[in-house]
Amino acid sequence: MTSIAKRAPDWKDQIIHGDCLAILREMPSNCVDLVVTSPPYADSRKKTYGGVPPDKYLEWFLPIADQFQRVLKPTGSFVLNIKEKTVRGERHPYVLELIQALRGRGWLWIEEYIWHKKNCFPGKWPTRFRDAWERCLHFTKSRRFAMYQEAVMIPMGEWRHARLRSLSTTDKRRDESKVASGFGKKVENWVGRGLAYPTNVLHLATECGNRKHSAAFPAALPDWFIRLFTTAGDVVLDPFIGSGTTAVAAARLGRRFIGVEIKLEHAELAQSGVSEAVDLFTPSVVRSNLEVLQGCKPVKSVSLTRRTTYGVCVNRTAYAKQTKTHP
Repeated sequence: MTSIAKRAPDWKDQIIHGDCLAILREMPSNCVDLVVTSPPYADSRKKTYGGVPPDKYLEWFLPIADQFQRVLKPTGSFVLNIKEKTVRGERHPYVLELIQALRGRGWLWIEEYIWHKKNCFPGKWPTRFRDAWERCLHFTKSRRFAMYQEAVMIPMGEWRHARLRSLSTTDKRRDESKVASGFGKKVENWVGRGLAYPTNVLHLATECGNRKHSAAFPAALPDWFIRLFTTAGDVVLDPFIGSGTTAVAAARLGRRFIGVEIKLEHAELAQSGVSEAVDLFTPSVVRSNLEVLQGCKPVKSVSLTRRTTYGVCVNRTAYAKQTKTHP
């Protein structure tokens, strides 16, 4: 097979069908600004992906994470959406073990964001309550990384108008915590502000229409992290692209995307959604880089710049040959 590992532009704006470890090994180093993904959880989605036992999860995932580290730019971020599995009545520690193992391989564990699932599935268990949250773990290669906090600021409530209309003497100075925590506030600083920084808890509903995929997450989840850690034109990678949610979010925000999916039917599903997003939301500079994928199975033909047909890349040798002569 002809490798195109040194042709970084050829990787952008594609849904690639194949095993992500093999695909990642072909990708050039330092070519991605953000990896945001939700891999199959331990022993989950067996009918979809076969399932990985929790005791074997690190053995399976760490080689993939090593490739994330290689393809990620020094200023890039890796966001991992994951959740522990309950085994014989207790939580298996494979996620905690994975965090430690990643740190041991040079990753910096910067933050843990919590996805609060506002419409979590109801149920009753004898030893626990229903699951209403999942982890979104933020890792980087360096302590200096790209982060655009203003891009995810949220509107302040209407309460501010009455509260800030008349300030007391205390409001005009820093009021230290009464429990000596080191925290304090100066209410006067809020005058004139309409936006505030969010917390590290994301209150988002789960995906109710699973788009023919058993583990689709809501578009708002990758959207939030894409806005926080990238800017227009940056490259977003999801190596477990599933139904294409991350790629669609990236396209709508004017980012470049790379998606990898091992199941062909899901890659085709992702391609269908991405084609619509690219045609409707993505600037022409991205659309013009969608090459003719010779030997690929088109899912949905879209009229794009340079008379291209957008499809799922399943024949990488033919694609490499095509890109050498494409005008």
